[in-house]
Amino acid sequence: MAPQRFHEQFELIQRSMPDVPLAMGPDDSAEFIYEKGYVLVRDGEDARLVEDTVRAHFTAEPDLVQDNVRRAGPQTNRSGITRIKVGDPGEGDRGGDRAVAHALRALRETEGRAGRRLVSRNHLVGITGGVNSCPGDEPAPARRADGLNPAAAEGTHDAATAVGVLVVDTGLMHDYRSHPLLAHTEGDAQLKECDEQGVLQEYVGHGTFIAGLVAAVAPNTDVTVRNSLTDAGAILESEFGEKLFEAVDGGWPDILSLSAGTANGRTDGLLGVEAFMRELREQRTLLVAAAGNNGSATPFWPAAYADLPDYQDAVVSVGALRTDGEFGACFSNHGPWVKVYAPGERLTGVLTGFDAPVPYIYQHSTYDACRYGFGYACTCQSPRHSGALSEDGGDAKPDQVMFEGIAHWSGTSFATPLVAGLIAAHMTAQQESDPRVARYKMLAANSGYAEVRGAHVPALRPATWRPSAVTPPAPRS
Repeated sequence: MAPQRFHEQFELIQRSMPDVPLAMGPDDSAEFIYEKGYVLVRDGEDARLVEDTVRAHFTAEPDLVQDNVRRAGPQTNRSGITRIKVGDPGEGDRGGDRAVAHALRALRETEGRAGRRLVSRNHLVGITGGVNSCPGDEPAPARRADGLNPAAAEGTHDAATAVGVLVVDTGLMHDYRSHPLLAHTEGDAQLKECDEQGVLQEYVGHGTFIAGLVAAVAPNTDVTVRNSLTDAGAILESEFGEKLFEAVDGGWPDILSLSAGTANGRTDGLLGVEAFMRELREQRTLLVAAAGNNGSATPFWPAAYADLPDYQDAVVSVGALRTDGEFGACFSNHGPWVKVYAPGERLTGVLTGFDAPVPYIYQHSTYDACRYGFGYACTCQSPRHSGALSEDGGDAKPDQVMFEGIAHWSGTSFATPLVAGLIAAHMTAQQESDPRVARYKMLAANSGYAEVRGAHVPALRPATWRPSAVTPPAPRS
């Protein structure tokens, strides 16, 4: 992501989490967001080793304060990790955290001898349309007369055979049941939908939109939405694993649809979800996870677990196709760790119910070409883009629009529930009870492919999805 867009996105997240000082990392670039002043470790012996090693390193460095080094989290918990304070979170700026950087360096030799990671930053995890990356676009009002895309598939709901799909995201809008598509959806309510002026807040409706996409593709599903990502769709890694465990406390679902994650500059996953992923591996649940919107080949977690041998059966990583369905969307992450692609640009779904129109503040921005270098008018440019993510000198003009239930939205966030729904629909059609077996059988029978950054990749396109032509960008004036 361009540095300017990342800095502006950072401001949105920091406003939503004012009590958690954040920085951008790694030290030499802006690929992710993390908590200042703290590192993340496994509890138990690892935590003691890290604490002692960092304290000794800081004692030997005259510019570092070893008195700051102390345990800041519980001794034990379900997620198996704890935080260690290594510095003053209020020091420095968003460009990095010197104390955290030194703490990581202090463990390099020890990690090398152990042959495994012992410590990490406490990354910010969030919906792939808005925390670690620039979203494909903001939700844009759509005309009800034009219908949904994908449209609702034919089929009936049977409580005895319905596939259970758990969506971990933002919560449900208060009037979501006003739309018949969500008749078999339940879960947590969105905590705060609008600000004091009655204007819809950023990323509110995200979980509702995803639930509607699952139900549109797979009528025979029971969808449960958990409001786990409450701060503009974000959560610290130290809390994320616990939230995932809480989400399955009522029972492990057939399919878990997750449109959230983070890059971390590594190829071995996230410490914060390590315990959850081990437990997932022993269940029959299939995790369908979004590959992220950074337009990058860097692994995005938890989706990239799909490429690790121990987790390949349990995880499917999903990238996004552009509006014509033939090529990858410019914002979609890519690479061999992304296992399947589905439409993810300008989908039309349910944002709210129908009880009253809801205002939303846009910031118009002008783009003459795709910011990732593609020669077509993608969602970077058309029809509008958030001014919070606009370029320096861009034409940013606030504008209020009204939602009446239906919206266009783009991102790998929304390709993910399409794949989750298609696997659920395959389970119903083939009377297959194991979602992991259904995934393999469906992909083996799939004849759909697309081109992503020159690679020939598997692509799933719902039968009720309607492609649209890609319009070349207008020439510069």
